[in-house]
Amino acid sequence: MRPRRTTRLILAAALFGAGLAGAPRPALSQRAGGASTQATTYPGRYPFTRADIDFVSGMISHHAQAIVMAGWAPTRAASQSVKTLCARIINAQTDEIVLLQYWLKDRNQPVPEAKPLPRKMMMNGVEHEMMMPGMLTDAQMKQLEASQGTDFDRNFLTFMIQHHQGAITMVNDLMASPAAAQDDAVYKFSSDIFADQSAEIERMQLMLSTLPPR
Repeated sequence: MRPRRTTRLILAAALFGAGLAGAPRPALSQRAGGASTQATTYPGRYPFTRADIDFVSGMISHHAQAIVMAGWAPTRAASQSVKTLCARIINAQTDEIVLLQYWLKDRNQPVPEAKPLPRKMMMNGVEHEMMMPGMLTDAQMKQLEASQGTDFDRNFLTFMIQHHQGAITMVNDLMASPAAAQDDAVYKFSSDIFADQSAEIERMQLMLSTLPPR
């Protein structure tokens, strides 16, 4: 029997590559108020938009920061429960980064490195760099990196809740974009993020409530 993680990665890669071209799709009005916009189309796939590309590219950097945060747990005297959570985050989001990069490559789009970098966006003809919602500031990252033991647990849970909430905001923004998430892979991935990270937020809030006061 294949490990669950390996099976999930193989199945998801097949979905991202094939696009399930013949699958029925929800009506656009169910997602973005029925608005229409010009979408880039590729033969055999559902159209994808600039919003889809920005979401996928941005989520690579978003996940990369979560992996850095979680990677500090073993050397910061974190509790076993936090270490277990961090290992799960690293495994899941490392796999997802591979899939996101594959989606971009398969559609002839630039593939960013898996680093926690700001997203470049054009505004009024000028390129600006913006951090994705929920991503930690440099000061917050330094605070987390410098903490130990229970302080690390508290900081990690607090900041990862913020981080997950930002990912949910990114999903909501995607779904509100005209014609976005019509690509089956993007729709499935964004839906999974919303469900999985909402559940993890509840779990982390419970874990946070059990920690002793400062």
